[in-house]
Parts: sequence; C-alpha cells; structure tokens
Amino acid sequence: MAQPTNSPTKWVAQHVQRYVETGGEQGGVFHGVPALLLTTRGRKSGRLRRTALYYGEDDGRYVVVASNGGAAKHPAWYLNLTAEPEVTVQVGADEFTAVAQSAEGAEWDRLWEMMADIFPTYRSYRTKTDREIPLVVLTRK
Repeated sequence: MAQPTNSPTKWVAQHVQRYVETGGEQGGVFHGVPALLLTTRGRKSGRLRRTALYYGEDDGRYVVVASNGGAAKHPAWYLNLTAEPEVTVQVGADEFTAVAQSAEGAEWDRLWEMMADIFPTYRSYRTKTDREIPLVVLTRK
C-alpha cells in the first residue's frame, strides 16, 4: 500500500507524524481532546491523504466534524471521502478500514451536541459560516 501524504498544514503534519511514530501515544489526545488519524483518497489525484481530527464515539462508531475552522468551504478531506467513502482510520495503535457517511436530520442534531460538548469551539465555528458543517460517522468494516 502506498504511503499517505500528511496534511499540507505544517503543524498538523507534525502532529500526524508524532502520532504515527508513537502509535498514538503522542497525539492521541491533543489539547485535552481525543484525536484520530483519517486517510482518504484524493478525489482528483487518487493519492492517499492523511490528517488528524478530533473525534467522539457513538455506539462503536467514530464521529468527526468537517468544520474547517468555520471556513466557507468544506475541508479537502471531507470532499475526498464524499467521492470515495472507504477510508483508513487510526485510533491509538489500532488502524482499520472504515466507511464514512454524513449524518443527517435527528442524528446530526444529536451528534452535533455530542461533538460540541467534546470540543466547544465547534459552536463558534458554526457561527462563522453559512454552510451546514458536516458530521461524518466512521463505521469499521
């Protein structure tokens, strides 16, 4: 399997590298919030792309937020998984294949509250943008 390219954002790439090198011992909790690694396939390049994201757990599934810091556009990783929903996830030392699906309706509402409780800054991100911030559910295959 080809090696993924880490985030183009320098501090995120450094976080990812520490996470990988230590099996999540460093970076598995980032600023007090649990973090996982998500690898998607680039929708244009076809290359593997890896980033670190805060997550929550819901009935054996992992939930991540495509907030992009409240920017007007969705993050690239989200656009990638909408084109190819089979992804690789690493939580600590556990790496596995998962299927990504956007939450909708009442599930979105419930998961939004869960994620905003985990990382309250998401609430301010939501006020910065007119787009609905996607919540992505990652289900192990």
